[in-house]
Amino acid sequence: MRPIILAVIAIAAIIGVYFALNADKGNAADPAEAAIAAAKASRGAGEPAVWTLKDEDTTIYIMGTVHLLRPELNWRSDAINQAFESADTIVFEADVSSPEAGSAMMRFIADKATFKDGRRLTSLLNASQTKELNEALDSLNFPLDGIQTMKPWFASITLSMLQVQKDGFDPTSGVETVLEAEGKADGKRFAYLETIDEQLGLMAALPDDQQVEFLIATVESIDEGAEMLDLLVDEWVDGDVNGLAIMLANPDIMGSEEMYDALLRVRNERWAPKITDMLEEPGTRLIAVGAGHLAGEDSVITLLRNQGLEVTGP
Repeated sequence: MRPIILAVIAIAAIIGVYFALNADKGNAADPAEAAIAAAKASRGAGEPAVWTLKDEDTTIYIMGTVHLLRPELNWRSDAINQAFESADTIVFEADVSSPEAGSAMMRFIADKATFKDGRRLTSLLNASQTKELNEALDSLNFPLDGIQTMKPWFASITLSMLQVQKDGFDPTSGVETVLEAEGKADGKRFAYLETIDEQLGLMAALPDDQQVEFLIATVESIDEGAEMLDLLVDEWVDGDVNGLAIMLANPDIMGSEEMYDALLRVRNERWAPKITDMLEEPGTRLIAVGAGHLAGEDSVITLLRNQGLEVTGP
């Protein structure tokens, strides 16, 4: 269950790029192609970005993460190591590892990720879409019956997970998994910004037609998953916050304002006050959340700065 929880936002971001790439193929002014070119041209500081927010007795480090990585990637930096070592509490998006989290995820999937009314996934698709879905599943050596009970948004995540894992990405090498294991070994405390329902509920609540668009965008670009995730990882490792904003924190890339809100904006607006409240508690915390939440005009960093707080970093 852990890989599903950790990978949802990273995979959804890739699907968002799929969506934009396929929405306007053949158009020289395709916003996704332009975004990719702009992101590649942008440059960062050469290591993942880390921000700092502090007052007299509280220090909060904030870093972006990628939930799936290639095992061989070296992403550690002196700034990350110092923030981790000094933190008494590690703050993640949601609890994904406890027995309670596993039970909550199972309930969520049963209630909001799968059909309960007897429908099947292909009942929402036309003949052409069903054919495309079958071809994508054949390329992954995965049976159609394995996803027939899934709602389209969850089927999209599942297909992309299968593809990027096939291409060498591993959730167990993701930043949160590594930091959690090290934090437990060091006796650190853990805290969370949201529940699983808050993390995934907005996506699950999207209308069927938007979910189908999301699924078909995935199907049509399934072979491009590793390439897009490699590009996002490159931008993150380089600390290129501007490049990440272009590719992730961008409603045009996500395909719709509703999808952008579900993945990023609404969640950022929930998190920022919670982070501000942490200043009332003495100690040192390291907040590690998906890199897309820390880039762009609706980012957590921007929201904190708009409150008048001094957040040092890019």
